[in-house]
Amino acid sequence: MTTLVFDNVRLIDPASGLDQPSRLLVQDGRIAGLDKPGAQGMPEGATRVDGQGAVLCPGLVDMRVEIGEPGYEYRETIASATRAASAGGITTIAVLPTCKPAIDNPALVRMLRARGEETGAVTILPYGALTKGCEGKELAEIGLLHEAGAVAFTDGNRAIDPSRLMRLALAYASGFNAMVVQHPEDPSLAGSGCATSGALATRLGLAGIPTAAESIMIARDIRLAELTGGRLHFGHVSTGEGLDLIRRAKARGLNVTCDTAPPYFDLNENAIGDFRTYAKFSPPLRSEEDRLAVCAGLADGTIDAIASDHHPRDADDKRLPFAQAATGGTGMVTLLGVTLARVHDGTLSLPQALGLLTHRPASLLGVEGGTLAVGAMADLCLFAPEQSWLVTAGKLPGRAQNTPFDRRPLEGRVLGTWKAGQRVYEVDVA
Repeated sequence: MTTLVFDNVRLIDPASGLDQPSRLLVQDGRIAGLDKPGAQGMPEGATRVDGQGAVLCPGLVDMRVEIGEPGYEYRETIASATRAASAGGITTIAVLPTCKPAIDNPALVRMLRARGEETGAVTILPYGALTKGCEGKELAEIGLLHEAGAVAFTDGNRAIDPSRLMRLALAYASGFNAMVVQHPEDPSLAGSGCATSGALATRLGLAGIPTAAESIMIARDIRLAELTGGRLHFGHVSTGEGLDLIRRAKARGLNVTCDTAPPYFDLNENAIGDFRTYAKFSPPLRSEEDRLAVCAGLADGTIDAIASDHHPRDADDKRLPFAQAATGGTGMVTLLGVTLARVHDGTLSLPQALGLLTHRPASLLGVEGGTLAVGAMADLCLFAPEQSWLVTAGKLPGRAQNTPFDRRPLEGRVLGTWKAGQRVYEVDVA
């Protein structure tokens, strides 16, 4: 295999605390060494990659991605999702089980892992369905799914409603040290709501979802995690009240973690404007106060990871009245750029932000990745943190174009992505 030397780069490895100008050597698809700043000479036969002062970090690990395949290929395929991931500097994606059929069968877990290997550009880590068919009625075969390679268990954007079922899930999964991922929204309180309860929803005539729907579910499940000793993770946390509950649970030593997604720290409910369906999410966008609380949770470590929450939707899914339109937005291509907005405004340091996108989600999922350690797989992202670009729906890599950040200028452009030492993305400067 090709020997690469990445020269004239700023190496940032949040896992080890490395942040300095240096060189990085890749041999046989793995990181073979780091040179001190100013080191000279090249290994025989090596190819030099001139970073021109850009940042080289581990390939991003995105722990919350929905793809259309199998069952909804009109929304996104593995091939199109791979293109979007590579353009976003992402080399590992954890895929939600809410496809058709749901990933409640070990054969589907093995198939998706193999399809990821076939791409040569992204590692696919399937979540196993927590309940059969993701219907919230009967536990799936957690043990068999875990043995087949499922990295955690969830019903995606469908909350586990019955308390007894959630207790059983946490208890059973704990026998495999497996993580249960919950969508933190009480279904009975959320009802048919489609926006956060408040003045805006009232003015637009939209059914509201109280923020208490999130905190009530979080409070219940924290108590169940304490009762069972299970590993509990909350996806896309969006409210200050919910984060306060998680913060206190962590202080008590409970095995509780959480992630959030860029819409919840970069946008507030005003983004839905006059029924802008590309900004319709589950959970819905929140108040500015909650957005600031999410930013604070990122800064103080309460939030363990940032995930894209990539939910591809066809245009026809969104070209409907707001209440009937599908929830979700595409997020892999914009994941790094929107996260870097919190670096540019001083909320996070650059190593902090990259840690939330690399080694911290890898650690939660218990997988290799997210580090520049010698011997690690050479999954790499090269980006220019100050270089600007314009998000343009219809021109994004991948099939899904339903971005809430359309026409948004971002600072932080991915210049190249490498998977196991092979370049899988190079920026188009045209």
